[in-house]
Amino acid sequence: MQLPLGTGTVEVSLPDCEVRTVERPGGDSVEPATAARAALDAPHGPALSTLVDPGDDVTVVVTDVTRATPDDVLVDAMLERLPDCDVSILLGLGLHRPMTDAEIRAGLGDHADLAVNHDPGAAVTVGTVDGLHGDDVPVRVHPLVAEADCLLSTGMVEPHQYAGFSGGAKTVAIGAGDGSLVGYTHGPDVLSHRNVRLGRIEGNPFRDIVDRAGDAVGLDFCLNVTKGPEGVLGASAGRPRAVVADLAETACDALSVPCTETFDVVIGGIGAPKDANLYQTTRAATYLVLGDHNPVRQGGRVVTPARLPEGAGEGTGEQRFYDRLRTATSAEALYEAMRTGYDPGAQRAFVVARTLREADVYVTNSAHPEVVEECLLDAADRVEDAVPAGSEVLVVPDALNTLLVEP
Repeated sequence: MQLPLGTGTVEVSLPDCEVRTVERPGGDSVEPATAARAALDAPHGPALSTLVDPGDDVTVVVTDVTRATPDDVLVDAMLERLPDCDVSILLGLGLHRPMTDAEIRAGLGDHADLAVNHDPGAAVTVGTVDGLHGDDVPVRVHPLVAEADCLLSTGMVEPHQYAGFSGGAKTVAIGAGDGSLVGYTHGPDVLSHRNVRLGRIEGNPFRDIVDRAGDAVGLDFCLNVTKGPEGVLGASAGRPRAVVADLAETACDALSVPCTETFDVVIGGIGAPKDANLYQTTRAATYLVLGDHNPVRQGGRVVTPARLPEGAGEGTGEQRFYDRLRTATSAEALYEAMRTGYDPGAQRAFVVARTLREADVYVTNSAHPEVVEECLLDAADRVEDAVPAGSEVLVVPDALNTLLVEP
């Protein structure tokens, strides 16, 4: 069988195991530009052209290199609908590393010259939102967002560990924000809530707080897509909440796979761009173990092949994640210590600790096995080396785009 690895694949053979491969999720792919323009023709709420006046300062917040969003296509489609105005593009990094010039050019094409990397240190306060206990949570964003006459965004509505599905206001509230909102929404109080889970937006306090932060920021309009293994499944435009609900329904219909069994080993494929670093790669294990149905038996393991050219990751959040894991003595000790709080960005270490209480995690085929071993995980040269002979194995070729659900 072939599993994703970087931008290519790796061949894996497990002749001594009983192997079941999850059928690739369904859904017919669409041509992104055509779908984007159709979405703009039938938006949720007012048409984009009615929201912008000639001469307005317009800021478009786009996703960063960790998302496979066709930002160039989405920006093209929106700019076609705008009158003569001053447009800036902000790369919604959140606490991730800045994008390189080459990455910006690859992501935005002819619009790359309009783009600047978000700097969390430059964020200004635009308001507050109520937290879980009525506490005021500051909403701070980049000046290009705060000062815009009209604020637009792109986004990818895909399964998300905390938001249920990403996209909508999240591109702006988190991507253009600083540690204030990130720290609160990604803190233990929110992430421990029973409704904060993969694939759930209804009653999810993380999603609700981010949506209300989008209101405080003044996000006027978004154009988002959702995707499956074969490409973009659909596009939706207009009011952020309606866009997310629309595309989450499309994604659930296409990506949900009924599953009731458990297995000794679950192999989760991830590939580029997520396997660039360990921070992103661990999503394969956490999505599988902490989703609607955990397919790993007690004492079992998750195995993911990943390149990891960036090691643990280079951004502020990635480094905090790395520091927490490499200084921990055990997953249980780390989980208990982090329940009292942690710096923004370190939340992925908290979720990894939760996962490691349920299953071991192996990362194979990486350029930095020493980083993997430092972080309470296990490294192996090949997938075959991480799978004991005689194991019952479930293979999920696209772990981030497969929702294992109880029928």
